[in-house]
Amino acid sequence: MPETVATEEFRAARDFLLAHREDYATAHEGFRWPRPEHFNWALDWFDVIAEGNDRTALQIVEEDGSGTKLSFAELSERSSRIAMGLRETGVRAGDRILVMLGNQVELWETALAAMKLRAVLVPAPPLLGPADLRDRVGRGKVKHVIARDPARFAEVPGGHTRIAVGEDRPEGWLPYDRLRAACADFVPDGPTPADTTLLLYFTSGTTARPKLVEHTHTSYPIGHLSTMYWIGLKPGDVHLNISSPGWAKHAWSNLFAPWNAEATVFVHNYGRFDAARLMAEMDRHGVTSFCAPPTVWRMLVQADLTQLRRPPREVVAAGEPLNPEVIEQVRRAWGVTVRDGFGQTETAVQIANSPGQPLKTGSMGRPSPGYRVELLDPVSGAPGAAEGEIALDLSVRPVGLMAGYHGDPDRTAQALAGGYYRTGDIGSRDADGYITYVGRADDVFKASDYKISPFELESALLEHEAVAEAAVVPAPDALRLAVPKAWSGDDVTALGAQGALAAVRHRRDHREGQGQGDTGEQGDAGEHRLPRQDMARVGGQGHAQEIGGGDASEDDGHRTALAVGADQGRGGGRRHPDEQPVHGPCDGPDGEQRGEPRSERGQAVGGRVHRQRAAQQRTARHPDGQRGQRGTADADPERVGGHQEAHGPHGDVQPGRDPVQHTDGDEFGGAHDERA
Repeated sequence: MPETVATEEFRAARDFLLAHREDYATAHEGFRWPRPEHFNWALDWFDVIAEGNDRTALQIVEEDGSGTKLSFAELSERSSRIAMGLRETGVRAGDRILVMLGNQVELWETALAAMKLRAVLVPAPPLLGPADLRDRVGRGKVKHVIARDPARFAEVPGGHTRIAVGEDRPEGWLPYDRLRAACADFVPDGPTPADTTLLLYFTSGTTARPKLVEHTHTSYPIGHLSTMYWIGLKPGDVHLNISSPGWAKHAWSNLFAPWNAEATVFVHNYGRFDAARLMAEMDRHGVTSFCAPPTVWRMLVQADLTQLRRPPREVVAAGEPLNPEVIEQVRRAWGVTVRDGFGQTETAVQIANSPGQPLKTGSMGRPSPGYRVELLDPVSGAPGAAEGEIALDLSVRPVGLMAGYHGDPDRTAQALAGGYYRTGDIGSRDADGYITYVGRADDVFKASDYKISPFELESALLEHEAVAEAAVVPAPDALRLAVPKAWSGDDVTALGAQGALAAVRHRRDHREGQGQGDTGEQGDAGEHRLPRQDMARVGGQGHAQEIGGGDASEDDGHRTALAVGADQGRGGGRRHPDEQPVHGPCDGPDGEQRGEPRSERGQAVGGRVHRQRAAQQRTARHPDGQRGQRGTADADPERVGGHQEAHGPHGDVQPGRDPVQHTDGDEFGGAHDERA
């Protein structure tokens, strides 16, 4: 493909960031977003860099040692064939294609092909159930489905085209391999307006329906120049990102950021996480940059990190806090420091510790090039607060920001009110401009990179006849960061862990008919709620009930619990709630308590901010004092890195201990969850 004006603008912006990858001041001050009128990343960038390019673009290594390696030129040609095949199947510009694939070549082929056709990608995690799929197909107005596991769609009605990848092909499904038989002489049917919809991401949620985040042909492809800068990617790098397809973080770090830099996307597929095997593959294939969620980092440090003879030049974490002990173990073994950043499904990386910069323990870093970050006073909403809601200044709107919440103008207007995009997260800024994550403004917490809303779980539990009052709080977990634990004011012994889980499952499976943010018939539920902060500290009131024990789903290749509770930190054993704060202390290897972490402070501050704002809103809406229904409209902007989905801080400065000195290394943001 010949270079266009848009290609030249994109390349100039990319090259500026590469040239100043370790000069933050110049990069932040001098970077300007490309804002082309027309832009198609697959045609105007990928096909351009792919022409005659035999360097590896994608390498996938399977658990049995087999693998696939494709060059940029090969992927360009293959994606053009798939685009032609999809066109022959009936896919047109603007059609929505739900893609539910694992880490396999077809995923990348389909992504590039859909972009070339100007179709809209609706990514879906491979383990979604019938209810979630019906919601995505319905609300997403999906016209075509491409899936590896067609059986999951047996209970999903609709007149959409169905294309099966692999040998399992039920009646009515077309074979994906047929698309490969098309010719590779793809010609676009017209220019791609830059503001055309490219991606529709369903955010993660607990019981309420996920939000539908809309991204354009520029907001993610061009927006992830900031992600490339954060990771520290360079042409020729081999980048490994551990993330589950379908979440925003996978697109961040397995598609846009590495190929913006002309780096190789490296994937190691496995059924069960094996730290020694992962490090062996990293050594064997020369991985130069590595991104993983904190759950994986915490599992990695349980192994002998010195097995990795050639550590990556850049290492980053994404999704939730990573405690300083883990960072220090990596630094001692590999000689690099894990760097952190912050972003959401709604954005690319907003705040980051970029390469070569002084790092401060616990800080997410400074605003990324192209972003103006403000902290809004939690009560007045005025900018310039030392501690407040993290927000993006829209006076010069960053390209890496979503178009909005698709089909929900009210929610979009709320998120972009007053000239700022409000993240729903609380942060503090020091005199050097470094921003530290404090907590959510709405009590949402993360467990294994999934965002969990206590209010939604409380509402589900209240539907059970044995529950009169309920409060859900996060209990500390050494591997998953936190797990939900429910408290009740009445004797709910008859409910049991499985009963609590059944109540949550019932709400999840019957939520499809609810309006956005609807929480059932409980109204505000304030009369039924026990104060979370008090229940977190007082064990003598109410009855604690762990939620779950058996509801696990696979994420990022290892087992993670969606709704499980355990009041224990695995380093310090099971503890009574009045012996520690909600989020738990940072324990040393001997189980000794090292002091109260920032996350506990953050939960308290976040809850206070939310209550202040909620009280003001209730007063404005109900001057007579009557309380209205509280929904979940502002419950959980998706964090990727996703996952982020993206991207909380490393962890905390521990009182009484020397802080970890971050002097080198790298970082990326994601799940997360998708969350991204």
